[in-house]
Amino acid sequence: MANGVNELIDQLYTMVSDARGLPLTAEKCVLERDKLLDLLDEIKLQLPAEVAEAKRLMANRTEYINTAKAEAEKLKQGAEEHARRLIDEETVVRAAKARAEDILRAADSKANELRKAANAYADEALHRTENALAKSLEEVRGSRASFRAAAEGLINFKKK
Repeated sequence: MANGVNELIDQLYTMVSDARGLPLTAEKCVLERDKLLDLLDEIKLQLPAEVAEAKRLMANRTEYINTAKAEAEKLKQGAEEHARRLIDEETVVRAAKARAEDILRAADSKANELRKAANAYADEALHRTENALAKSLEEVRGSRASFRAAAEGLINFKKK
């Protein structure tokens, strides 16, 4: 079968688009129930995998942020140690304080940049996943409604 939910939905769409129309109506068609149900089953199986991928992306985002925080903390500790070693003379102390503040600002800036990048990456990935899932769901609903309408039309047609 197909690899992704979007491909499966494309197959559903093609199946409905290519379906043979019923006489005297352009909106009703005949579909192979087994094929349609197989595609819907495959979509049901693959949607949890796509949701799991979104969760994995969130976990990666959290790991990325934690790594950035750890790196910032290491930089901060390094700056503090460096400053303590330079306390011997007053001029050296002033220079050490200024340098430590620069390092802390740089570390905070780096941590903020890493955090923003991680957030942007995760937000974009989740946005794409959300859009894909929403589109997939909408297409499944449309296919389902079309299938029901086609089945209803076939039933009504047979009754006549």
